[in-house]
Parts: sequence; C-alpha cells; structure tokens
Amino acid sequence: MKTLAHLFESNRRWAADVTKARPYFFEHLAAQQSPAYLWIGCADSRVPANEIVGLDPGELFVHRNVGNVVVHTDLNCLSVLQYAVDVLKVCHVIVTGHYGCGGVQAALENRKLGLIDNWLRHIQDVHRQHHAAIDRLAVGARVDRLCELNVIEQAKHVCETTIVQDAWARGQTLSVHAWIYALKDGLLRDLKFTVTRPSEIESEFTHAVTASA
Repeated sequence: MKTLAHLFESNRRWAADVTKARPYFFEHLAAQQSPAYLWIGCADSRVPANEIVGLDPGELFVHRNVGNVVVHTDLNCLSVLQYAVDVLKVCHVIVTGHYGCGGVQAALENRKLGLIDNWLRHIQDVHRQHHAAIDRLAVGARVDRLCELNVIEQAKHVCETTIVQDAWARGQTLSVHAWIYALKDGLLRDLKFTVTRPSEIESEFTHAVTASA
C-alpha cells in the first residue's frame, strides 16, 4: 500500500471517462483558470465544493480549513483571498459552512483535542458573542445554530479584510455571501448575508443573524 495503487487506478479511470465524454476538456482546463467564484469552506471530507454546486474543475477557486474560519492572522486564507480577488478577479466570495460540523461541535463543547484547540478558539469567540441566543436552545440544536452564526461571522470577516475593502474602493464588482450545507439532504441554504459594498456590512450582518434564527 506504499504507493496507494488503487487511487492511481481510480484516477486513470476518471481521466479516461472525462476524456471520452469531453475530448478537449483537459486541453481547455490546462490553458487557463478563470473562475467566477471563491469558495471558503470546511475541510470536512463530506463537503466537496465543486460537486455540491455542480461546477467543473476550473470554475471554482477553493480554500478549505477546519470550521471555514477567516481570521486576519491566517496568511494562507488571506493569500488565497488576495489571489482570487486581485489576480483571478472573481465576482463572488462564498463562505460555506455545514450543519453537524465537528470543529464547531468541539468548540462548543470545549473539547481538548491538541494543537487544533488554538484554531477552534476563533469559533469559541463566535459562541461567546452569541451565547444568549445559542445557550437557550435545546442541546441538539445548539451546534447547528453555532454553525450558522459562525458562517455569518466569517463572511463578515471577509468583508472587513483590506483585500476586499480595497477591491470595493477601486470599484471592482465583488459580492460576499454566507451559505450553509446540509449533509442530510445535500442542499445548500442561503443565510441571507450578501454584501456588495462596505456600507452594507452591518445591516446585512444584523439581517442575517435575525433571519437565520
């Protein structure tokens, strides 16, 4: 199993199937990358970004981390965002979480898992900010509510980055969205946060928090 031969074989079958159905697919894919969307999502293996929205490789630029977190100290996420906005000129940044997120649940329950505890503190910050609305819910509903609020908060963080602020200042067309995905039925839900200019951030945030309650 040192070479994971079964994965190479699966890859060959996939490439052959794609080529049979669309003979010039890989030729066109290699020629350019021009996605209209940046997807910032969770690293959970059950949430494959391209498949969920039915887009081909090359149509969706993707960054994933545990809990779909966006913070000003994460140079990895910010580098992806900067490249997507400034170089690829994407028109939409979509922060997408999912119900039943293990990272969110661990943050809510204050589990001690090791190094990742430091990362999950960002989600715990969201819980602290909204604890009154979350803690009054039944135990089973708390994780899903924090999943929703975490997505909205992280989308707001995207709007507050200098990358997005600068893009808007120079008149670039750019919208930031907050979505959530349900594993149980495979459907996306719009969390009613869509921002296209700085003046909309606070009103859209308030609207989204209220609408998703």
